Amino acid sequence: WAYNVAGVSMTKACFTCLPPYAGWLTSTERINFYHFSTALRQVSDYGPISRNTILNKKVVRWAYNVALTRFHEVWQPERAKVIGPVADMLNHSAESNCEITVDYDGNVNVQALYDIPAGSLLTISLGDPTNPTPIFAQYGFLPQDCATIFCKAMHLDPQIKELGYDFTDLLFQVETGEIAPRVWDVFLYDILQKNDPNAAQQFYMACQTNDEGSKQQYAGEYFPYTLDSLKQHVYGIMSDCENLTMKAQSYDVNLHPRVPVIVAHNQLVSQTFAMTAALLEQMG
Repeated sequence: WAYNVAGVSMTKACFTCLPPYAGWLTSTERINFYHFSTALRQVSDYGPISRNTILNKKVVRWAYNVALTRFHEVWQPERAKVIGPVADMLNHSAESNCEITVDYDGNVNVQALYDIPAGSLLTISLGDPTNPTPIFAQYGFLPQDCATIFCKAMHLDPQIKELGYDFTDLLFQVETGEIAPRVWDVFLYDILQKNDPNAAQQFYMACQTNDEGSKQQYAGEYFPYTLDSLKQHVYGIMSDCENLTMKAQSYDVNLHPRVPVIVAHNQLVSQTFAMTAALLEQMG
């Protein structure tokens, strides 16, 4: 499955059907594979692997995908990436019921985190449960149990970094469209930087010192502008997703087998952002 749909295996056309954040993550996976395959071809001694195998792009891509999607990172007794037979086949869940460990003899163990009813799926977490897009990019499937998604404000990456925030702080609730408080911070900070650098510096300090009183003062004063900026962003992403989905659906699935999961991803974003838009309209 991952061989067919992960970012490494996407066609160039597939990348053009994704919003910027998902496109960036999946193209990064593709670039990493390109660097790997280039380095592999430059190795003088392939050991037991024949040169014909090294030059077979399909085989190398398959092997790379197996390693990329089946490894599990452990931190004890030392940091390592391991592939454990059977353990590498466990399903993903945002609320996993198992964990993979490696002992000092190198044995890979699967340990239940609590009593698991008979017949239940054994699950581990393959990534950040707050955001399905990185899992989509690396593993080639769209988790169905993520409660939140990143707000897709890639254009505000400088402001995000300046405030010391992370994508995991900037979320929309999938079920309700509710907006995380730090999303408002980032959009407000961008407005202040463009219109009142002194106020931007004061707001920055308030964010760094957790001065909620000062933050709320700026938030109230500039609320109409922040609201308008956030609305523009949300409606822009919705429009982009609609157009990108239509583009993806125009492709032949036989030539582009990743189209269905791309469409599912874009629709998840569209549906979530539509609920966020409704909340924003209620605010003014």
